[in-house]
Amino acid sequence: MKKYFFCGIGGSGMSSLALALKNKGNLICGSDRARDAGLYADKFQTLENQGIQLFAQNGSGVDPKIDVFVVSSAVEETIPDVMKARELNVHICTRAQVLADFLHQHNGIAVGGTSGKTTTTGMVGHILKQSGVDPCVINGGIMLNYADSMGLGNVIVGKGAFCVIEADESDGSIELYNPAVAVVTSISLDHKPIDELKTLFGNFVERALVGAVLNADNDDTIALKDKNSNVLSFSVQGKQADLMALNITPVENGVRFSLDAEEVFLPVIGKHNVANALAAIACADMIGIPRKQTIEALASFKGIHRRLETVGVTKKGVTVIDDFAHNPEKIAATLSALKDYSGKLFLVYQPHGFKPTKIMRAGIVEAFDRLMSLDDTLMMQEIYYAGGTVQKDISSADLIKDLERTGKRVHFIPDRKKIITLLKGLAAKGDRIVVMGARDETLSDFARQIYEALS
Repeated sequence: MKKYFFCGIGGSGMSSLALALKNKGNLICGSDRARDAGLYADKFQTLENQGIQLFAQNGSGVDPKIDVFVVSSAVEETIPDVMKARELNVHICTRAQVLADFLHQHNGIAVGGTSGKTTTTGMVGHILKQSGVDPCVINGGIMLNYADSMGLGNVIVGKGAFCVIEADESDGSIELYNPAVAVVTSISLDHKPIDELKTLFGNFVERALVGAVLNADNDDTIALKDKNSNVLSFSVQGKQADLMALNITPVENGVRFSLDAEEVFLPVIGKHNVANALAAIACADMIGIPRKQTIEALASFKGIHRRLETVGVTKKGVTVIDDFAHNPEKIAATLSALKDYSGKLFLVYQPHGFKPTKIMRAGIVEAFDRLMSLDDTLMMQEIYYAGGTVQKDISSADLIKDLERTGKRVHFIPDRKKIITLLKGLAAKGDRIVVMGARDETLSDFARQIYEALS
């Protein structure tokens, strides 16, 4: 048994790893500035209910008996807990280093990619769970099939030999993982330049001990096929691949498609989710789970929190949706899925950081311009500021100026109350309101507030 201290334990990735380690019999404690600010009380109460001791982030919880002091990529050196840990010469590790060690104690399945990895991780975990494998799953989002798991729903704690993780590339930490099976859902511009991403993912595929699952529809991803001797590819666009989804048909409660003459029903919408399902099926094939069991499991997959999640339908017939889409690829996937169904879209988007927005500005603008109809409306909030010393040299107003040239209905509205007022006057029966963005945990609260205001 080891004693771990998680600095920033409230983050989705940090909390899921902390709970997984707690379930293995370790002593877990931690701190979070959001807790000190009185935010997300239910989440922190859940962690305490699971036997995790929480402290104020002022150095008071850090002592020499700590075996591993865990920091996330969002933690600064000036935080009192970090300074105290260094003063006491406590062993400091990043979350990714601790996660890699945990993964390597199992038959590891690591799901990477700039889009779709959280959902694919949830799908693989659900398939393994329903097939009786009893896996550990450490995810970056709440898995709706297991929303009560360890109180937070972002972790499944099994006793089997397999562990499925969401492998993050945004901070380069994916280079630490040596999985049995590596999955790459896509490679597109996000936090890092494309050339850097291709190197990271190429090395990741090469290190996979059993094999790799690659998206044939993404040129930069399928270009990695020679990096591993055992590759399964998948396609939803009719490209030559080992797994090809045919006859993709949107239905009221999801999507249907055929695979190798078998019909598959997926109770979540969008062609991008069909691609995620193919990646999960290929992964299950690679570790020997019968295809019939895999297809049966997917038919009961409920999805991931904030991935096109319906908050509710108002009495006026307006559907309010909460969605994680934030980069160009995710925005395009969300809009494409929604365009399979009738009704105007009211999009409420918040960019998720100044540096990413600066990198992705042209792509974000292009995605909205290409997929918005002339009767859709986009309302953009100011860029989310997570703290720190980041340079605020771009604004959402800059993106709106770019989009105004396209003739689409776009507005820069930093005030959420004004957005709600506008939506109350504009949204009508059959329309859909979509709150979009990442990192800011209050976005889900905002989506709920919109729903309640319109109800």
